[in-house]
Amino acid sequence: MKTVRSRAAIIASSLLFAMVAPAGEATAASKPSPAPKNPAKATAPVKVKGEVVATLESRLDATLSAKTINYYPSTAGWSAMWTSFDADRIDADLKKAAALGADNVRIIIFPQAFGYPTPKAEYAERLRKFISIADSYGMTVKLTLFDWWAGYNDTAGSAAWAKSVISPYAKDARVISVELKNEFNPNDTSAVAWAKKIIPSVRAAAPEMPLTLSVDGSGGAPAMAKIKSVMAGTPLDYFDFHFYGNSERSLAELRKAQAAVSPSPIVVGETGLTSAPGFASEGEQAAFLARVFQAAKTAKVGSVAPWTLSDFSAGAIPSNSQVSKMPAQYKFGLYRADGVAKPAASVVRTYWAGSTATNTVLDLGFEASAGNSPWRPYLAEHGTAVRVRDVARTGTGSARFSDTGRTSSALPSVRTSPITPVVAGQAWHAEAWAKGVNVTGSNEISLSWFDANDKWLGQNVSKQVAKGTSNWTKLTIDTVAPAGAASVQLHLKSGDNNGTVWFDDVVLS
Repeated sequence: MKTVRSRAAIIASSLLFAMVAPAGEATAASKPSPAPKNPAKATAPVKVKGEVVATLESRLDATLSAKTINYYPSTAGWSAMWTSFDADRIDADLKKAAALGADNVRIIIFPQAFGYPTPKAEYAERLRKFISIADSYGMTVKLTLFDWWAGYNDTAGSAAWAKSVISPYAKDARVISVELKNEFNPNDTSAVAWAKKIIPSVRAAAPEMPLTLSVDGSGGAPAMAKIKSVMAGTPLDYFDFHFYGNSERSLAELRKAQAAVSPSPIVVGETGLTSAPGFASEGEQAAFLARVFQAAKTAKVGSVAPWTLSDFSAGAIPSNSQVSKMPAQYKFGLYRADGVAKPAASVVRTYWAGSTATNTVLDLGFEASAGNSPWRPYLAEHGTAVRVRDVARTGTGSARFSDTGRTSSALPSVRTSPITPVVAGQAWHAEAWAKGVNVTGSNEISLSWFDANDKWLGQNVSKQVAKGTSNWTKLTIDTVAPAGAASVQLHLKSGDNNGTVWFDDVVLS
C-alpha cells in the first residue's frame, strides 16, 4: 500500500496449512511445472516419510481461503519492521492476530533493507524468525517482494535476490504464496519485461509456490485484466486485488475484478479505511469492512485481508518515504497504536469466525458515540444532524435537525448504507421513527439508488413528518432495487425546517 487515494478510494500500500519439517530440512523434490491457466481442484497434501509436503494445489487452496492480516508493528512500519526488528513485539502482535481469528499473515520484504542482490545473513535470519513466530500461533505466511522498487533494468540481480529469499521455503508449508511485486503497474513496459523474466526464474527455484501480482486500489479491475493479458506467456496462479474504493459498491467491484481475470481466482489482498481525523470515523471504518467482507462472501471470494493489524505511532514510518507524510496512513489499523481494539476488530473477528455482521454496526438507534458512528452528513452547510441524549424513542439517543435550509434540488441529511450488498430486483424495507416541534418544510426518509459507476438512478421517499408539533410517528419505504442498482443510501432528511425534528430507531433490510 503506497499510493494516495481520495476519500472514496482512500490511501493504503493472503492463509491455513499443516506443519512441515523445519525450514531447511530436505523433503521430496517436485517436478517443475508452469502455473495452471485453470487451476486444478485442490488435493490433500502429499505424504513423504510421514511428513506433510506443500503442493502447488494445497498451497493455492490455502491461499484462496486464508484469514489473512496485513502486518507491520505499530512502532516500525514498512522497511523499519526489518531494520528495527523486534521479535518480542512481533510475538505479542501475532498472538493478538491469532486470537482475532487470523490464520495467515502477509509481510512485505524490501530489497534495499534486506541487502541486494544478496540478502544479508542477519536479515535472512530475521525472516526465518518471523516465520517461526507465526507458525507458533498456527499462522502461515504470505511473502510480498519488491516493494519500494523500480530497478527493472537489473533482471539478473532481481532474480538472484528473489531466489535467495524464496528458496529456503520452496517446500516449507508455512509459506503458502509469493506476491512478486506489490501493486504492480501493467502499463509500465519496463516493469512488464522485468516480470516476464523474474517469474520463470522464481518458478524454477520454487515450482510448488503459487505466484501472484497485486494491483493498487486506483487500478482496479482494468489493471488486473491488463496484467492477465500482458503476462499470458508467463501466467500467474491467482490475482491479488487491493480494494480501497466505495464499500457500498464493493460487490460490483469484486465481480468486475473476477470477470477481468476469469477463470483465474482472486483474493482481496488489502482492504480498509483510515480512521484518521478528517477522513472517516472508527464507526465508518467498521462499516466499510463489514460491507467488503459481506460482498466477498456473496461473490464467493474466500480471502479478505484487512490493512492493517494496528495503527502506527508517530515516527513509526521511515521518514524518507512519502508514506510517512500522509496522516491517513497512520490510522488503518484494527487496533489503535496503544493496543485498544477499534470497532473494526469486532467486525473482522465475526467474519473470521464464520458469522455475519449485523446492522448494529450501522448504529441505527444512535446509541454509539459520534466517533464510533458510520452515519455521514450530506449538505451539512444547509443543516446538520446533531446526536442528542435528551430525546429518544427508545434507548438514550436520537438525531436532531433544527433550522435547516436546502438547495434547489436536495435536502440536507444524514446517511448510511446497508451491510448487505445491493442486487437489482431485491426487495428493500426502510423505516425510521420521527417526531417534531414547530416543524415546517420537508422532513422525510429516502432510499437513493446508484449503479456500479456511481450514477444516481433515482430515489424512493416516505411520507412527510407532520407539520407543527407531533409525537413519534413511523416513516416507511417498501420498494425493489431498480435495474442496474449496485448500492443504496438511506437518508434522514430535513429541509426548510424552522422547527426541530428528531429521528430514531431506524430499520434497513
